[in-house]
Amino acid sequence: MIVKNAKFVISIGKLNQLKDFGKDEIAFVGRSNVGKSSLINYLCNIKGLAKTGATPGKTRLINYFEINNQFYFVDLPGYGFAKGNKSEQMAWKSLIEGYLGATKRLKLVCLLIDIRRDLNDDDKQMINYLYYYNIPTIIIVTKADKIAKTKVKVEINRIARQAKLGVENILACSVNAKIGREDILNRIDQFIGGENE
Repeated sequence: MIVKNAKFVISIGKLNQLKDFGKDEIAFVGRSNVGKSSLINYLCNIKGLAKTGATPGKTRLINYFEINNQFYFVDLPGYGFAKGNKSEQMAWKSLIEGYLGATKRLKLVCLLIDIRRDLNDDDKQMINYLYYYNIPTIIIVTKADKIAKTKVKVEINRIARQAKLGVENILACSVNAKIGREDILNRIDQFIGGENE
């Protein structure tokens, strides 16, 4: 897939504001500070398209980005941010699960995991949720440049075991080292009908 154009459309903070643009949606979810916004910028090749910040928990809204005038990337709030108070954490959780349960256009969830980290309870809960509701999912392990190239496959195998998924459903990437963009876009293309060449 070639991303020819991408634009931010809208942010929403409440479930009654969920949008149905009548086009396929690809959602990105993961722990706070795992690099969701950076990955979206990298895939779209537009710096600053999705707002990033040094502070974990920056994405507290659902953000919609229109891609190639044909489908949407949906950036969901980061979960597991310890400094957020309990009511905030519950609000983010309900926003994520509310989106996943309500949207009729969702074709794929990209679950981001830091390649250096074990899956925590939030990650496992998300995987179980996606599996239970039969939502197509791939895991994108981020920050692959932070470990030796020879260790990448080892870490992918470790995460595959923890997630109880096949290694073919796990893709490695690094925004800083420019690794994995084409593989991820090609995988996404398989879920939106291959009409985005």
